[in-house]
Amino acid sequence: MANSLHFPLFLLLSLLAAHKALASSHNHDQHLRSLHFSLFQHETVNKTGYIVVDGVAGPGISQTTTPFGTIFVFRDNMTASLNDSSRVVGVAEGTSITSSFDGLRSISLAKITLKTHGYQGSVSILGSVHNTKPADLPIAGGTGDFMFVQGYVRSSPVDLQGLTVVYKIEFHIYWPPYATNGPK
Repeated sequence: MANSLHFPLFLLLSLLAAHKALASSHNHDQHLRSLHFSLFQHETVNKTGYIVVDGVAGPGISQTTTPFGTIFVFRDNMTASLNDSSRVVGVAEGTSITSSFDGLRSISLAKITLKTHGYQGSVSILGSVHNTKPADLPIAGGTGDFMFVQGYVRSSPVDLQGLTVVYKIEFHIYWPPYATNGPK
């Protein structure tokens, strides 16, 4: 009889332990440290950005489209205001690969090195963008003061006319509780 009581008691204790583990891993009451700000990315074709592989199908090259398969690389200044002569507080280095036949969508990856708001380091992003609409790209990691961060950036076209195109980049950065860097 004693052995038959051990199994239900063991099962009950196991279920309670599993429930506690699940509940604590989804605790939304923890305060995440965060930082939110916007910068402006200035990209000039054949000065800060270059097509290195021509695409194979779709529309021609314009300020908003490139043929499917086009590989574009960039190293763009990021400023605190819309004016490209304003203070440079970051640099975006990366590549985009046109992934749609209409030439409007790309897979983009970038390392954004920042020295702003009292923080210094980089965030890496990877995701899909639409060339004429806002897009959210997840932050895949970071260095320096941005080590262990999570979050996303929202890239929104601001000025697509002329030789230099401008994007507003909104940063939504969150530090996990175990990170020792970041806002206090």
